[in-house]
Amino acid sequence: MPIKVRGIGRKSRHKRVRRKIIGTAQRPRFNVYRSLSNIYAQIIDDESGRTLVQASTLDPELRKQVAGHAKVKQASAVGEVVADRAKKHGITKVVFDRGGYKYHGRVRAVAEAARNHGLQF
Repeated sequence: MPIKVRGIGRKSRHKRVRRKIIGTAQRPRFNVYRSLSNIYAQIIDDESGRTLVQASTLDPELRKQVAGHAKVKQASAVGEVVADRAKKHGITKVVFDRGGYKYHGRVRAVAEAARNHGLQF
């Protein structure tokens, strides 16, 4: 009987999406990673291989702000912070990479909060 490995499906979906989505200097890639307890968001320029902006629930300024809130509310706070940091770096247009996750729940909350704070994708 084959052994089931957790996360294999997500990784294959992420590879399939990444064949089409590439971040450039003009439109960097907005990547979301979701663990069981935290959520991470990065804006990445794939041409140079650099992370331009990042935020997560582990950031010291966000950790105090989101302590005790629901995970969806924490995710929307991460989206707001990423969008604000991106504006400071002059980034307005991005390509959204949901990381193989469904566009639902925390992933959707990050995306919508970033859109409401000025990122276009």
